[in-house]
Amino acid sequence: MTDKRPSSLMRSLGQFVGHLTHAVKANPAKDDTTNAATEKREVRREVEEREAIGPDGRKVTLRRTTVEEIEIQPTVDPKNPPGEETKGDRAP
Repeated sequence: MTDKRPSSLMRSLGQFVGHLTHAVKANPAKDDTTNAATEKREVRREVEEREAIGPDGRKVTLRRTTVEEIEIQPTVDPKNPPGEETKGDRAP
C-alpha cells in the first residue's frame, strides 16, 4: 500500500489560482447543462415602467422586466438514459 502524502501548499495554491483563472475565462452566457436539442420558448414578458423626478431634479425611470420561459427537452430512450455508456461506447 502506498502512502498518499497531502498536497503541498504551493500545489494547492496553484490549483486555486487555476480554478479562478478558469472561472474568469468562462462564458457565463453559454449554458453547458442544457442539451443543444433543448428548445426554449418565451411564454410571457411583462414590463413595468414608472418615471419620477429625483430629489436633485433629474428624471428617473424605474423599470422591472419579468420573462417566463419554458424548456422543452428531447424525448429520452428509457433503455439508454443519458450519461450512461452503452457496450459499444466503451474503450477496450
